[in-house]
Order: sequence, then C-alpha cells, then structure tokens
Amino acid sequence: MNFQTEKKLVQKFYRAIETSENQEISSVFNEYCSDKLLWRGFHPFNMIRGSEEVSKTFWQPFLKSIKKCQRREDIFLAGFNEIQGHEGIWVVSMGHLMGLFDENWLGIPATHKLIMLRYCEFNKIEKEKIIETAMFFDIPHLMVQAGIKPFTSQTAAHLVQPGPRTHDGLLFENQDEKEGKKTKEAIESMVSDLQDWKSFDHESLKNELKQSWNDDMIWWGPEGIGATYTIDRYASQHSGPFRAGFKDRKFVGHICRIAEGNYGGFFGWPNLSLIPNGDFMGMPSSQIPGEMRVIDIYRREGKKLSENWIFIDLLHFWKMQGIDILEKTLTKELT
Repeated sequence: MNFQTEKKLVQKFYRAIETSENQEISSVFNEYCSDKLLWRGFHPFNMIRGSEEVSKTFWQPFLKSIKKCQRREDIFLAGFNEIQGHEGIWVVSMGHLMGLFDENWLGIPATHKLIMLRYCEFNKIEKEKIIETAMFFDIPHLMVQAGIKPFTSQTAAHLVQPGPRTHDGLLFENQDEKEGKKTKEAIESMVSDLQDWKSFDHESLKNELKQSWNDDMIWWGPEGIGATYTIDRYASQHSGPFRAGFKDRKFVGHICRIAEGNYGGFFGWPNLSLIPNGDFMGMPSSQIPGEMRVIDIYRREGKKLSENWIFIDLLHFWKMQGIDILEKTLTKELT
C-alpha cells in the first residue's frame, strides 16, 4: 500500500506549524485537520476535541513559551491500522521539539536556554485531513532540563534520547511491504510474551526476552524510569522491577498498531491497568487501579527487535493514585 499522499500531508502540516506565527496556528489546524479532530495528549491536556481547541489549548501556549521551535525528527513512518474500530492510515513522527524556553509553561519556570521536549505523534488521515491524533510528550524530562526533579528514584539512566543507531528511521519514501510485515510480526510476538506476564525471576525473564530481542537491545524509557542497554540490564533495571512493582495487571488494548520497513509501533488509551505494590519509582503502594497510556516505537534488526522508544504518561498514572507530580513538584520547588 502506498502512503505517500498521507505522509506528504503530515510533512506539510509540520512545516506550516514551524513557519507560522503563533496567532496563525488556528488557521494551520483549520487547513490540515478536521474541525472534529480528536486529540489525545499527556496530562494535564488529556483529550481535546476540535482543531480550534487543540490549537488554543496546547499549541499556542506552547509556542508562546518555546520560541523558535523546531521539530527534529528521528523516526517517520506510516501504515494501515487493522485494529477494529480504528482502521485506517496513520502517520507516525518521533523526535524532539527544540526551542528556546523563554516563558513559563505549565508553571515550569523558563530557563531562557535551549530545551528539547521528546515527543511521539500518531496522526490518522482520512479524506486529506487529520481526523485523530495521539501526541505523547515527556513533560518530566523537560522539568529536569529546567532544574526541577519530579521523581526521586529511577532504576535506569535518562540521557538525551537519540534516534536509531542505524540513522535510517525517516521513511519518507515507499518501503518494502515484506519488511514491514516482518516488523509487525516481531512486535506482535513480543506483545504476546508480555501479555503472559511470566515470572520476573532474572534468568527466566532473560530467557523470555531473548525470544523477541537482540542481545544488544536498547530500551529508551521516559524520565522517572530511564534507558537501559542489553537484555541483562533491561531485565534488572526495568522489566524485572516493573513486574515486581505492580499487581492485578490487565491489558486493555491498543488503538493503533502499524509497521513500515524496519520500524513500527503502537499506542493505547490506556494500554493497561495495574496497581502499584510500592517502591517502583520510589512511590508508595496503593489499592487503586491506575491507567498507563503508552506509545512504543521499535526498530527491528534481522528477526528480532533492537531498539524501543517509550512514552508513558506517568503524570496521569500517579495522579490517579492521588499524587499530582506536576503540582507537588512545582509547589515545592518554587516556595
């Protein structure tokens, strides 16, 4: 299937945002998006309906704070989503929104320095309009760049998040359909293993991971969890602690799951529900089920997966546990 029309539409949309003045953003959205646009974003934005509301609620305040904003893409792909109720062509972009943090945003104090907000965006295209968007972005990582530490503990390391090791993630041209099928099969096999939620004994977990991952895998996690390298360290620095840190895990499902070439990914709203046992991310235990809204982007190498970029709405999850990280952290830092 050829996705060139949809890819070019999204590229034009991105260029128009980047080259327009703040007050013109509403016109950009009116041109490229349906007036009934359904937009899903991280807390505190959550779900917004209507292109006008999206431009006013997220983009205009963001661009007022982050001057000279550039979209620095690392991955760009498209595919046909077959999940029932959400079928259609989706275009995915992942990278950083980079700019000068010159005015406060969400109460986060401006630094007047360069910042990079890591993001991933899924756009559903229909009749030459964007009708649905999932835009996930790591607000806690931006807080850290502003000198504010929202989480007290993380099991791995969060550095600047790079793009693919192979530097081939921008799939602007048509890709071999067979390669995309291989990638989707690898992702679905890995998801199947996760749903089984097997023992988190270190050796058993490593053996499970070896079925879907190359040994030199890299898991690029969000602020509060961090990134980890190799199956052994992934098992000890994220997968094991994550499985041990939660109970009553329930897989809710995905809204979109696509692949093209060696790349693919999915998102849910939410993906899963689970209850914290305590200690994960230094947070207390609870009896309240919490939602995890997640985007996963993957790079396949050979028959297995080699890289994984993760976006988890941790602000939303912990707020459901009665912990407002954004408000609590900023109140503490600014008093």
